[in-house]
Amino acid sequence: MRFKTWAWGLSVATAAMLAACGGGGDSSSAQMRLLNASIGYAALDMAVDSTTVNSGVAYAGVGTYADVKTDATGTEVQSNNVGSTLASSTPTLASGSHYTMIAYGSAGSVRTTLLQEDQDAAASGKSKLLVLNLAPDAGAMDVYVTGADESLDTASSVASSIATGSGSGYITLNSGTFRVRVTAASSKTDLRLDIPSITLASTGVSTLILTGSTGGVLVNGIQLVQQGATSNFPNATARARLVAAVGSSALVSGSIGQTSLMPTSVAPTIGDYTTIAAGTADLSVYVNGALMTFAKPALAAGSDYTLMVWGTAAEPKLAVLTDDNRLPTSPTTTAKIRLVNGVASATTGLTLNVDYSALASNVVAGTSSTPQATAASTSALLTVTSPSSTTPVYSLSELGIQAGYVYTVFVMGDSNAMVGSLRRERSSN
Repeated sequence: MRFKTWAWGLSVATAAMLAACGGGGDSSSAQMRLLNASIGYAALDMAVDSTTVNSGVAYAGVGTYADVKTDATGTEVQSNNVGSTLASSTPTLASGSHYTMIAYGSAGSVRTTLLQEDQDAAASGKSKLLVLNLAPDAGAMDVYVTGADESLDTASSVASSIATGSGSGYITLNSGTFRVRVTAASSKTDLRLDIPSITLASTGVSTLILTGSTGGVLVNGIQLVQQGATSNFPNATARARLVAAVGSSALVSGSIGQTSLMPTSVAPTIGDYTTIAAGTADLSVYVNGALMTFAKPALAAGSDYTLMVWGTAAEPKLAVLTDDNRLPTSPTTTAKIRLVNGVASATTGLTLNVDYSALASNVVAGTSSTPQATAASTSALLTVTSPSSTTPVYSLSELGIQAGYVYTVFVMGDSNAMVGSLRRERSSN
């Protein structure tokens, strides 16, 4: 197999850029089909030379091959319900070869890459695996193929530092059934995907496609067998953190099941993200030693959440905030920033300003604003203002806002003693 990208720079190891060989079709045509790897679209169509060749391809599914003339390859990936064009390209196809056009990315930001499927078979007892990092927001990743119960502590990666938009090159492994784990590059503790069981067939060739998630950090997996079918390996986890924003310097702790989110801490305190099983979370929160009776939050797979305990120490509340930690759409020139209001007994909303421009207005207590893009700067002025105060309730001058970063501004504590904190959630590095 080999693959090319359209409308986005995609590099790949030389081993994956092999010349085409063999295949069906006549001397002036190739075989092409569509694979839907975009989490933003339940179904996609593909048209070539203004003729629909694949229709209603579901997420993680692949269409049937269609004959495509090599001198008329104008290709459009289209939404299935409206028929609008989401991405277009004019690929160069070799006569008699097989190709899969992979559409990936989020809603409104679909990208495509072309995978050639004519790689020589592996030897008996062996299998070839290509890993493609098509998760636009996840950053570089390492891949481990192990036994089911093997610890990552002693495991060696089969592919390392696969950058966003890149491939591993073909890896020859023993055939069999294995566990695949994907981590952030050079960090075995930052687990992004755990596939308990994946089959690598003897003499087989397959591609593991890593796709994005709604939160931006975790990834999903799709295995594509060369000239064959797909297998879907969706992420079964979410990421959550506990934020203690309660007033009066209350003591707060919390856990989900047996997983601690925060040891006993003096509010205000912002916890770190922890990866936990998706679904209805068995959340336990203590405030000043008393167990709270909060409703158990439902955490969707692939999403990031802030579980904010706010309000007065006498009447704490829980806000379940969905966090968009996807990278800025222009990561070389802009950052993303939002405001979270965790102020107890606040009667007015807060406004977030950067260099005197309001990026979020009237953010009421217990809520967050929608992340907004802001220009990178070496000396920005950030303020949070309230109608009840003649001066900013939080202010940072000469602030360096770095391109490609995601930020959250928290304002917490009592309404007469607000405490602000700027949190760098992640970067594009």
